[in-house]
Amino acid sequence: MAVPLSVILLIEDDVLIQELVKFNLEKEGFEILVAGDGRRGLELAKARKPHLILLDLMLPDLDGFEVCKILRADESMAEVPIIILSARGEVVDKVIGLELGADDYVSKPFSTRELSARIRARLRGDRRAKDTGQEGSKVVWGELEVWPQSYIVTLGGEPVNLTVKEFQLLLMLVSHPYQVFSREYLLEKIWGYSINGDTRTVDVHISTLRSKLKRLENVLESVRGIGYRFASPAGGRNS
Repeated sequence: MAVPLSVILLIEDDVLIQELVKFNLEKEGFEILVAGDGRRGLELAKARKPHLILLDLMLPDLDGFEVCKILRADESMAEVPIIILSARGEVVDKVIGLELGADDYVSKPFSTRELSARIRARLRGDRRAKDTGQEGSKVVWGELEVWPQSYIVTLGGEPVNLTVKEFQLLLMLVSHPYQVFSREYLLEKIWGYSINGDTRTVDVHISTLRSKLKRLENVLESVRGIGYRFASPAGGRNS
């Protein structure tokens, strides 16, 4: 069952996909707004403030990458979950989309059942972050400082710009140094997927975190066949 009154904005130029997604999601109780191009999508996003956005990459006028970038630069839309829908399934496209602030990536063709599950998981995860993510003291690990209450991260005193999912993933790992987390566990706890989740989502977010942490990239260690842990010669502590 959908979250009551959840409004979803679908930015997609393919009429058949528009109709398919709209028909199936409305049956589950979602209100669906549809935009056939990027500019109209931005207009609807700003006017209606949807709870979640489904965004195609290959759009006329403004492509999905540019739309995602503009949305994330808008303070009022910065934390609205964005799920990219695209036939461009290459890893590089996923990385670019996630680096621009998208929360998930669903490759075409997709089943409406899978899409619905992803949407429900994202909406649950967003509520959980708002309910619990504002609690906790500052976490310090060497020159890395993480503020759970304000979603701020600094490295050597300089701010590090992270998406909500990147922040939650980093906070999970840095709050439990040396503990190994499986990809499946992280996918469930951070993204809300209990089954059939694509664990590559975790890998892509770890990759972007490493690039953003720069000189501390090696603290995010891969444990072969299992997942990831946060480890560093520098000691850490909670403030």
